[in-house]
Amino acid sequence: MKFSDFNLDERLLEGIDSMGYEKATPVQEQVMQPILDGKDIIASAQTGTGKTAAFLLPVINRLLTEPQEEHQIKALIIVPTRELAVQIEQTLEGLSYFTSVSSIAVYGGGDGINFATEKKALSSGVDIVICTPGRMITHLNMGYVQVKALKFLVLDEADRMLDMGFHDDIMKIIGQLPKQRQTLLFSATMPPKMRELGRKILTAQPLEINIAVSRPPEQIVQEAFVLYAPQKNPLIKLLLTERPREIVIVFCSSKQAVKQLTRELQKAGIPAAEIHSDLEQAQREQVMLDFHSRKIKVLVATDILSRGIDVDDIDLVINYDVPRDGEDYVHRIGRTARAESKGTAYTFVTEAEQSAFARIEKLLGKEVPKREIPAVLGPTPAYEPRAARPRGARKPAPPKGKRSAPPESTHPKGARHLGFRSNVHRPK
Repeated sequence: MKFSDFNLDERLLEGIDSMGYEKATPVQEQVMQPILDGKDIIASAQTGTGKTAAFLLPVINRLLTEPQEEHQIKALIIVPTRELAVQIEQTLEGLSYFTSVSSIAVYGGGDGINFATEKKALSSGVDIVICTPGRMITHLNMGYVQVKALKFLVLDEADRMLDMGFHDDIMKIIGQLPKQRQTLLFSATMPPKMRELGRKILTAQPLEINIAVSRPPEQIVQEAFVLYAPQKNPLIKLLLTERPREIVIVFCSSKQAVKQLTRELQKAGIPAAEIHSDLEQAQREQVMLDFHSRKIKVLVATDILSRGIDVDDIDLVINYDVPRDGEDYVHRIGRTARAESKGTAYTFVTEAEQSAFARIEKLLGKEVPKREIPAVLGPTPAYEPRAARPRGARKPAPPKGKRSAPPESTHPKGARHLGFRSNVHRPK
């Protein structure tokens, strides 16, 4: 289905064309027309499906084609993180480039100048505001935010906001908005608490749309390496050395792991950058700008980027640590193979992480193929998630005469090809 089939404003179609969009994705096909028709939406959409444009395009179109009250905020988009707010604003700027629609991203972490800019826009009126909950509450408490004529409320990554403890903040914001509005709720998952939130905030009988269950796109090649923890760094250095031209995101489970791994990669001559919540906002924005422009090809990140990052053509995602649950796994590897392109996702699985990874495989409904690491890195453990040792049990000794793990400096000199072999280890 083409975007011209939606009878959008010509100025908006010009912006769509300038961004290289041609055909609507499935979520856009199912969501856009109901939004144009004024229906409330509660949608479960898998990451990377194009849902940002799915709600931006009809909202922008209605702002262009319907009467609007001046000096008022017309649409409010609430998101869980600063990064997602900035990414949505960038997409909005591109789509609305040939229109008069105004917008601003409102989020914490900036300086006094940023706050003053936000205050001016919120008090004088701006068409679309993209905000994080805490920052918006700060402005609302000061009494100058012009929301009496608001027509559209969008909650994006709503499940993530609930996981982060924003339920009360969201309800405080909504309590100050007009009850007569169109509400659009987007979530990657639809647990009971999401449906409860939907019942509280949706003012009309909502249209429920389920685009896909939480499964990675089929075009993602998923593989896992079963190894000992000290083998992670030597393996990732070899992988990245073998793929020097590719755009890669490496996910770690903690900020400390991100910092340590980034230093190790940089020492090995691999140009990598880190992003996590300890960085100042300006630093984080610069890192993302460099990653967008390909100045940085390897980005080491916490789960702050597992959802919402809008960077095309990511070739490889590496889960340096096994994600805490299946949903996080799907969101992490969903950073690659976007817009029907192909991609690869590797996961490092240590002995302690085998049971967690087995649960992820259960969610996926299939076993992820296991690949052998190069022999030079030493022997590896068997994949036996069902044979997990009782808490407090001693770890069995490695086979006599063999190293259980190599030193991190292990790296074959002059190695150009790793000669990996695919091998599925099935649980015994």
